[in-house]
Amino acid sequence: GGTACVVTGQPFDTAKVKMQTFPNMYKGLVDCFVKTYKQVGFRGFYKGTTPALLANIAENSVLFMCYGFCQQIVRRIVGVDRKTKLSDLQNAAAGSFASAFATLVLCPTELVKCRLQAMHEMQLSGKIIQGHNTVWSVVKGVIQKDGPLGFYRGLSSTLLREVPGYFFFFGGYELSRTFFASGRSKDELGPIPLLLSGGFGGSCLWIAVYPVDCVKSRIQVLSMAGKQTGFMGTFVTVVRTEGVLALYSGLMPTMIRAFLANGALFLAYEYSRKLMMKQIDSY
Repeated sequence: GGTACVVTGQPFDTAKVKMQTFPNMYKGLVDCFVKTYKQVGFRGFYKGTTPALLANIAENSVLFMCYGFCQQIVRRIVGVDRKTKLSDLQNAAAGSFASAFATLVLCPTELVKCRLQAMHEMQLSGKIIQGHNTVWSVVKGVIQKDGPLGFYRGLSSTLLREVPGYFFFFGGYELSRTFFASGRSKDELGPIPLLLSGGFGGSCLWIAVYPVDCVKSRIQVLSMAGKQTGFMGTFVTVVRTEGVLALYSGLMPTMIRAFLANGALFLAYEYSRKLMMKQIDSY
């Protein structure tokens, strides 16, 4: 599921990070795509793909594993049987709990990904003299400058994004599946309803938490050039100096990516889960 998500949405994610971190460099999505292609070539859209793959595979593996555990916790809290189907709201709460665990594996890999994606802009703006162009060089730079804890820059803003965001993510996904099932079992849904449900869930997530993600990207990228203020300090600085709309820079590529990538994520997740369950049942 994580792999399908990255392959589908990486170019839009790259544009999102560039526009969030350096909103004055780009007039919009098309301008960002054109300038990136002219300056770096097609490979520029896939900068940070390796850590993005690691981030998404690690995050979604932990997320969906913990989602199952958290569903059981929600069942205990509401006092129902282990096999009772949860409501859409209860599933949303379970997804929100699960995201807190996923954040611990997501934050380090996402920091490396964001820095690679915005490295060219950091050099252009004069914030750094020489950029690191490989995953290993970024990792080495973080360890040398900040030590192992440096990988957790932006952890609080990542948590602020993930926990409420995944409530809307799983809530939107389950609500959409309920709509398409219209009385039937959700497990009987075909690929198109699953794609649309995943896309709707992803869109709900990003609409709800986009300003938080913008602050997180700035903290993780700009901390390359020196000590960066925390979440509230960065948030207040952006609003004062650039205005509220700066918190929504890169929203268009994010929404396009959210629908495509999360549709692919849930489609791959549901079908791979069914395949694995068949293998287990055959034993």
